[in-house]
Amino acid sequence: MATRGRVRKTWGALASVAVLALVPPASADEGAACLQCHQDQVSAHAYDASVHTDLACTACHKADPQATPPSGRNQKCSAAFVTTQCSQCHAEQSAKHDASVHGSERSTTGCVGCHSDIHSLQSHKGDKLRHAETCSGCHSRQQAFFDSVHYLALEQGNADAPACTDCHGTHDVARVDNDSKGREFHTRACLTCHDDAEKMKRSDVTPIAGKTFFEGFHGKNVSLGYPEKVAGCADCHGSHQVLAAEDPASKVNAKNLPDTCGQCHAGASASFTRYNPHADDRDRSENATLYWTRIAMTTLLVVTFLFFWVHSVLWALRSFIERRAKLATGLVLHPPAKRTYRRFTPTQIALHMVVVVSFLTLAFTGLPLKFAGTGWGRSLMSTIGGPQIARHLHHSAAVVTFGYFSVALVMSFRFLFRPARPGGTWWSRLVGPDSLLPVKRDWTDMKAMFRWFFFKGPKPTFERWTYWEKFDFLAVFWGMFAIGLSGLLLWFPEAAAHVVPGWMFNVATIVHSDEALLATGFIFTVHFFNTHFRPEKFPMDTVIFDGRVSDHEMSEERGDQLARLRAEGRLEELVVESPTSLGWSLFYRAFGFGAVALGLSLAVAMGWALMTGH
Repeated sequence: MATRGRVRKTWGALASVAVLALVPPASADEGAACLQCHQDQVSAHAYDASVHTDLACTACHKADPQATPPSGRNQKCSAAFVTTQCSQCHAEQSAKHDASVHGSERSTTGCVGCHSDIHSLQSHKGDKLRHAETCSGCHSRQQAFFDSVHYLALEQGNADAPACTDCHGTHDVARVDNDSKGREFHTRACLTCHDDAEKMKRSDVTPIAGKTFFEGFHGKNVSLGYPEKVAGCADCHGSHQVLAAEDPASKVNAKNLPDTCGQCHAGASASFTRYNPHADDRDRSENATLYWTRIAMTTLLVVTFLFFWVHSVLWALRSFIERRAKLATGLVLHPPAKRTYRRFTPTQIALHMVVVVSFLTLAFTGLPLKFAGTGWGRSLMSTIGGPQIARHLHHSAAVVTFGYFSVALVMSFRFLFRPARPGGTWWSRLVGPDSLLPVKRDWTDMKAMFRWFFFKGPKPTFERWTYWEKFDFLAVFWGMFAIGLSGLLLWFPEAAAHVVPGWMFNVATIVHSDEALLATGFIFTVHFFNTHFRPEKFPMDTVIFDGRVSDHEMSEERGDQLARLRAEGRLEELVVESPTSLGWSLFYRAFGFGAVALGLSLAVAMGWALMTGH
């Protein structure tokens, strides 16, 4: 783009030179002749000092050959002239002007509107103070600019400080309306300077404004292509009357922040305004709480993924080797089932399907915001219909999530205190083999599993729940605390600010974002492998959809549960005689494979974005 711009400027300059070559040079005799009649309109001294001094009068004032001198006058020049066309010399500037708001019916301003006296015209280049004064001739409502920190810096000789033309341009001044393009201007214009680290350093201004803005909710919506839905720089800091935060008249002065934030957040309190939209969570000295929150969440992500990804890889390799050895001896890996046992109830199956739908909805509506700078994030948000629809879907899925979590709590309560089978105490049930609470046996099972990975022992058999299944279940409780609580703070910030200080929204943003990455990344990789992609189950384990497990699978994987049920005389209670209907089988397979495909597509997109930034 920069190369094409230089080429256009080069050709524009050459064209100007060619045109000027055809323009009559200044002639002293001709000028003197013109001044005989026009000395009241033109000062010879001023013209000689102007940028047009090398041009003859007829360079701009071309005679009209159709006109005739009036009778009775000794006039040696033409009586009339065609309209002056600045474009004959200034073609590039004229084309930009004609396409700008000043060249439209909305705000028609010709060349002389800014260049008022072409006979004494001086160059504007580099004179930012003059630019501002020129624009103020028409834009009286923007007079506040002359009280701003930008104009003050210009008066003090800071060449980096912006004038009108730095933000709006010179000849190509665009419309700034309350639409997507105009709203984006509220931010992009500011970033021309505030994203320039060297320029900010010279002016002793923090260089993190642009970076931190786009890391927050407002900036992410701008990146997604919906600037009209959020506040931009000018909405908070002002557009023309940008004042220092210490100035009592500044929009970002502490006493004025409730009103400034209240433009969008009705009822914003002083506590609410303690949220920092430009907080840098990498700056330990300025934002220690955010810094350590980020460190804690990053540590949680790294440790969790590292352990379970290594666990999955070792499992896959060991299982592949063992299966090849069994095939070499002629063993049948999946013999026909002689008996089928019930593992999950219809209620548990239905609850899991609700979890799948709500989780995918949360992922597809939330991840585009986290990865707002990626092409796939923008495309996905556009497919959804924009952030408003995504927000409604996200909140609806969150309500469903709170709903199924409540159902899980009720089911857990009934398991402990109102068991279907009487006997024992609530404590014995809590730490018993049917409980999802981790116990000492799970640590023993995990060590046995790693011994099997490294050919140090046999593959362990398990009770009703394995240690990785218990981790999945308890992760829901952690997730509801972390992502659920932080989500509520961000959903109802005005109300929450009456309970917690606004900086907690910064903490909640980090927790919500990183926990979402942990949850989706774990489900779409680790959980999918443990459930569907390990060699014993590939391409899908259907037990969660039809609730049934074969006697062979029960013996191979949950031999300890099978032995216990036999000893208790309860095994026959779990026998299922009737086969799964064809219709249900087709439905749940389509549902399951569809959910897995959607999850994997997001996993690939997230992985690509984290590795490449795209």
